[in-house]
Amino acid sequence: YLNDETLLRTHTSAHQSEQLRSGADCFLCAGYVYRCDEIDSSHYPAFHQLEGVRLFPKEEMAGADGLTGEEWTNSPECKAIAEDLKVTLEGLMDHLFGETEKKWSEDYFPFTTPSYELEIKYEGEWLEVLGCGVVHEEVLGMADRSDRRGWAFGLGLERLAMILFSIPDIRLFWTDDERFSSQFASGSITKFEPYSKFPPVYKDIAFWIPENFVENDFFEMARGIAGDIVERMELIDEFTNPKKGKTSKCFRITYRSMDRSLTNEEVDALQDELRDRAGEELGVEVR
Repeated sequence: YLNDETLLRTHTSAHQSEQLRSGADCFLCAGYVYRCDEIDSSHYPAFHQLEGVRLFPKEEMAGADGLTGEEWTNSPECKAIAEDLKVTLEGLMDHLFGETEKKWSEDYFPFTTPSYELEIKYEGEWLEVLGCGVVHEEVLGMADRSDRRGWAFGLGLERLAMILFSIPDIRLFWTDDERFSSQFASGSITKFEPYSKFPPVYKDIAFWIPENFVENDFFEMARGIAGDIVERMELIDEFTNPKKGKTSKCFRITYRSMDRSLTNEEVDALQDELRDRAGEELGVEVR
C-alpha cells in the first residue's frame, strides 16, 4: 500500500477482466508487480510477471453449458481445459530448458479453480516456475464473458532468467553496474560470470511477538531501512514461554552489498534503527 487508498499492482491477473471485456480470446500481458515478501536471493519487492489467458471456442465447451461449482470442475470439459493447459506449459518449459522432468501439484489462487503449480527439475534441483489454472467462473462473469471457458497462467520473468542465465541473486537485475549488463545481448543466452563477491555481515534480532504480528511486515520494514543490502532474513529460532503465554522469534539477517564491503559500524546503525522501529511500529518486545 502506498497509502490507505492506493495499492500497487500485486499481480498481472488484475488485467484479465480488462482484456476479457475488450473481447480478447487469447492474450499475454506483462508488467511490474509489487509485493511484501520474504527476503532471500530469489525474492524482491518488485519484479516482472507475465500473464497468459486462452478462452476455448463455444462449440468445444457446449457440453458444459449451465454447469457451475463442482458440476463444472468435475466435468469432462473442465478436465480437457486443464489438460490443454498442462501440455501447453510443459511445451514452454521444454522450449526454454530442454526436455526436463516436471512435477504438478494442486494449489490455490483466487482467480482460477482448479489451480496448479508447476515445478521443473533443473540441474538436479526442483524449481517452482509458475502458477496456473482454469479461469474462475466469477472472473468470466464479471467480465461479461460467462458464456466462455478457458485457462490462465502467471510466471515471474526474473525467476526464469535466473535459471536460464545462472544469475545467483535477483538483486542483480536492478544494478547499474556495467559488469553485469555488458554480459548479455538480445537474442542470446549466456551464463553469468560473477565479477565480485563481497563478504556478508550477519546480525541477529530476537523479540516477543504480539498476536497480530505479520512476518512480511517485518521483512518490508528491514528492506525500507537497509534497501538492497539486506540479502536474506531467516527465522533461526522460535519458542513459546508457557508461563508468560508469549512467543519469541529470532531472525538472522544477512547484510551484503553487491558492489562494496560493508563495515560493522554502518550495519550496526541499520540494525539499531530496525530494533527501535520494530518495537515502536510493530509492537514487538525486543529481547
